[in-house]
Amino acid sequence: MSDRSSIEWTEATWNPTTGCDRVSPGCDNCYALALSKRLKAMGSDKYQTDGDPRTSGPGFGVALHPDALQAPYQWRTPRTVFVNSMSDLFHARVPLEYVQRVFQVMAETPQHTYQVLTKRARRLRLVADSLEWPPNLWMGVSVESARELPRVDDLRRVPAAVRFLSCEPLLGPLDGLDLDGIHWVIAGGESGPRYRPMEEAWATSIRDTCQDSGVAFFFKQWGGRTPKANGRRLQGRSWDELPTPVKA
Repeated sequence: MSDRSSIEWTEATWNPTTGCDRVSPGCDNCYALALSKRLKAMGSDKYQTDGDPRTSGPGFGVALHPDALQAPYQWRTPRTVFVNSMSDLFHARVPLEYVQRVFQVMAETPQHTYQVLTKRARRLRLVADSLEWPPNLWMGVSVESARELPRVDDLRRVPAAVRFLSCEPLLGPLDGLDLDGIHWVIAGGESGPRYRPMEEAWATSIRDTCQDSGVAFFFKQWGGRTPKANGRRLQGRSWDELPTPVKA
């Protein structure tokens, strides 16, 4: 139900849903899809598609796992948790009522900090008023290229204590990035056998915008054939800044 994570900006993962499908070029080499294929081959029921190409899409079928909702209550020590590392909580096939149940679990376990990340920023904005936003929930959107900058505008309208951007895999410059109302930015290159290289100027521009705006900046990795292939130092140093939660 939950696992300690090697992701540099979190401590654990929790997947009350699994499965997703492609929504933008940042999905093209999705690590979750590749991992789900391995888990499916190993016989894991959690990662079976529903077999319907009309709903499964090119990815792996979206599935709800209500049994996973009990896991956070059982964790003995506080932790920072990446929610749905293997899915997208705001996928259209996740009913609003289920999203509300996930939010309720997060509200009832205030000892933990939850990081929710979506590429479906429009639905996030549309349902935000139907959700109760606890102060231990950080909400983020993926912004891999300038084409996806409108996701930032959607995120700005969400009453989360922390609003953050994941610019990974960074596929181009984010010219015109406006960080008003944003508290944290993660940037990084793509990894895997078909990785698309990231240019230094794309990352340094985001860093400079963060510094000018007083926003925490976290550089995750350069990317390459493996996540650690080229390290994670940007212009001679590591960047591990974290946000300071503010009153929503």
